[in-house]
Amino acid sequence: MARKKRFGDSVQKFGRTLLLPIGVLAPVGMILGISGAFVQPYMIERFAFLGNDSVNALLISIRTIASVVFDNIPLLFAMGVAYGMSKKDKGISVFAAVTGYLTLIITMNVWLTLTGKMADPEIMTQVGQINVLGIQTMNISAAGGIITGLIGAWATDKFYNLELPTAFAFFSGKKSVPIITIGIMIAVGALLPFIWEIFVGALMKLSVVFLSTMGPFFTAAGERLFIPFGLHHVWNALFRFTEAGGSYIIDGQTFVGVVPAMNEVLFNQGPNTEYWSMMPELTRFMAQQQMLVTLFLFPGIAFAMYKTTREENKIEVRSMLITMVLTAMLGNVTEPLEFTFVFIAPLLFVVYAGIVGIGAVLLSLANVGIGYIRGTIFDFAIFGLLYERTNWIFLVLIGSGLGILTYFLFKWAILKYDIKTPGREESQNLDNTLIREKRYDEIAGIVVEALGGRNNIETVENCITRLRIDINDPRAVDKDLLEKSGSTGFFFPADKHIHIVYGPQVEFVRNAVDEALSK
Repeated sequence: MARKKRFGDSVQKFGRTLLLPIGVLAPVGMILGISGAFVQPYMIERFAFLGNDSVNALLISIRTIASVVFDNIPLLFAMGVAYGMSKKDKGISVFAAVTGYLTLIITMNVWLTLTGKMADPEIMTQVGQINVLGIQTMNISAAGGIITGLIGAWATDKFYNLELPTAFAFFSGKKSVPIITIGIMIAVGALLPFIWEIFVGALMKLSVVFLSTMGPFFTAAGERLFIPFGLHHVWNALFRFTEAGGSYIIDGQTFVGVVPAMNEVLFNQGPNTEYWSMMPELTRFMAQQQMLVTLFLFPGIAFAMYKTTREENKIEVRSMLITMVLTAMLGNVTEPLEFTFVFIAPLLFVVYAGIVGIGAVLLSLANVGIGYIRGTIFDFAIFGLLYERTNWIFLVLIGSGLGILTYFLFKWAILKYDIKTPGREESQNLDNTLIREKRYDEIAGIVVEALGGRNNIETVENCITRLRIDINDPRAVDKDLLEKSGSTGFFFPADKHIHIVYGPQVEFVRNAVDEALSK
């Protein structure tokens, strides 16, 4: 049982590590989207100043600079996973992951050479090969970076304090970590080509489900259902960066997973090419699903909660719900609102996930092709309105219809089953003044005290919206005091692990907690 719990905790932690590279891809993707849209011929026809040589050169330069991030996605994942998974020395872990990834791709390059399978550069992408950092190697996409990051983190925690005989003492401790990682990655690079063929075959079978007409239902509903467990990032990465999301041939090159294919069509090919017709096929798994939630379903849910709250709580509840909806619309963060009902009404949350899944299928059938990774109103404006042939009007129509349906469904369920959503309790602390006023030091002091003091706190981490803290004795937690810290909720996904929700400001709260613990 304990081993199963540790495995579950590790999977959750792994899911959180994916946030770092994905968090970089999202804003850079927005920059690429803007610069890519403004250099399209039809945009230049509409806005003549975009055809100015200086303006055009500036936009192309911005697009070129930003594209370096997407050209090295596996390396980003190697560093991000190593940083997130290591417990001992995150800096050494990242360094080891970089050296390990370089070793991995050059080892596979040697394997291709020795086996005579090295393809001509003109056709290499058609046979599953790619050029990474100037090295022609097997195209294992982000998976190669993730594997390397995991090994780098493991080697760091295992060997960072390794003692060697005097003759080799210089290579002891932290210096041994990248050396050991290089050795392991040579072995991995030699074995991976054989294993990869079997792995790709299994993912191709899974892609039959994802790429079917009902595929968006499973990806969209699955993402919502995995959110309470912190596993939605793992779920999303499966079809975004692996064969489970399909393989796509674009301009003679093969792209594995939805995101690499979308990068090529959205940022390189553009609306005036034949490949633009692939956009609905790609975007049905991406941001338009999230836009359905943030721009339409959330206002319906929040309005239902407001209409059913106790009269004396309406002012504070209204302020809180507006903040939660705007947080989702502007920042793509959905947990604060979802956590107001997921744990007190799990069946309602399942129904909500089903509505999202049905909406995703309807968007796909309507041939909607909007967006990238994030589902904010800015992304809708950039990828929906600025680009041609996105069928954005159907997102508005379908989203509005489902938003109204969600409002009446939630209002009925809350009243019928007396669900204690915000403001429906006799006595509630809805005061988030500390967060609004950014009094992070005070929040940290309350958190540390409420969790039983520094001696009761094992580790402190955070994701986009939550503190995730391991504690020694859950009985020492003062829940009443914790409510005064400005959080929108907290829960125990495991006996000695607590999640405390603060929204987008959580990183500042976490930093303050770290400082409080170090004093």
